[in-house]
Amino acid sequence: MTYLERIKTLIANIPIELVDFSQERTPANKPTQASSNFITNKEQGDWAEKLVMEAINSTFHDFMAVHYGKNDDLVAGDDGFDDFYQEFQNELDTIGKRPDLLIFKKKDYRADLGTDISKIPHDEINDYVKKAIAGIEVRSSAFLIDKYEEAMNQRTERNISLSMALKDEILSSYSAMLCHPTRKKYITILNAINPDTIHATDFKVPGWHSSHELTILNEKLKTLKKHIKEIQKRDYLSITPKVEDIKVVYKWIETFNVPHYYFQVFFDKVYGISFEQILGIIANSDNEGSIFSVEQDTKNQNKTTIKIRSNAGLEIAYKVDEPEHHSIRREMGRGRLLYYVSFQGGTAYLNVENLNTILQLDNAGR
Repeated sequence: MTYLERIKTLIANIPIELVDFSQERTPANKPTQASSNFITNKEQGDWAEKLVMEAINSTFHDFMAVHYGKNDDLVAGDDGFDDFYQEFQNELDTIGKRPDLLIFKKKDYRADLGTDISKIPHDEINDYVKKAIAGIEVRSSAFLIDKYEEAMNQRTERNISLSMALKDEILSSYSAMLCHPTRKKYITILNAINPDTIHATDFKVPGWHSSHELTILNEKLKTLKKHIKEIQKRDYLSITPKVEDIKVVYKWIETFNVPHYYFQVFFDKVYGISFEQILGIIANSDNEGSIFSVEQDTKNQNKTTIKIRSNAGLEIAYKVDEPEHHSIRREMGRGRLLYYVSFQGGTAYLNVENLNTILQLDNAGR
């Protein structure tokens, strides 16, 4: 079975509730005004792409990474942005969404086009693109993943410990009150709580206030529920494909038959996962809640985003040297000023074995 055939098989198994491939793509609303936060995020994304590209090109002698994804320094409010945005939307419907980077075997790399082909019209480079061995969508995250995971583990352990102690206190000190026929169900609920079941436990705080003792008991149940809710929050950083991108990534694969990947760049490590593996994960509803979640991303116009545990992929870079950063002043129309952060430098230290594995570089031939 070819790569494209495997992708089509997986696409057929994606729940319609998640991605409905029978419906035409809904064009995104054109942004009307850029913000400092938006431009900073864009700068961070551009830095992440450059970080990955330079790491690959400095590590491998038989492969070349080039910038390919549709990109421009224009933002909403700039002259020419409307034309750029419409051209981008037209291209999505024509060839799909360009991945940020392409990887070529050195013998197929065109030095005359250089390492940035992002501004070349697609119809001029279609045949060249089809020679690529991989397309990489680079996403960035403003976290140190190791410190985040350490903090989340401590949070979970602390709240489990507090929950179990509070449960025992309630059962031992308030058992007489809970034995009343209208309250006995809480004994059953509390007895069922243990370090395994607590991740799925929920109950309604009763709202008792008819006596001082009942008010205290009610507050303890309220505190217990608060600890449980902390335990049940998502505790992992993720690789984040947007739901709306699944269709246009698939269209690009249909057009070029080039394997597609997502790389998530944190400020201390980089993780990667294949689009094929993403489809396999989200096609199985049993994975929701454990390997992935589906959320409205408030940092990205509330777009529905699939958040896959980073460790479901492979560690592509075991270390990242953080970039330098500085503030930039940008004057927009009507004298509006934006200040944003720009990133320069930094190095990603690749896990060559894992990168070989995920991109199947050995199979690509050297």
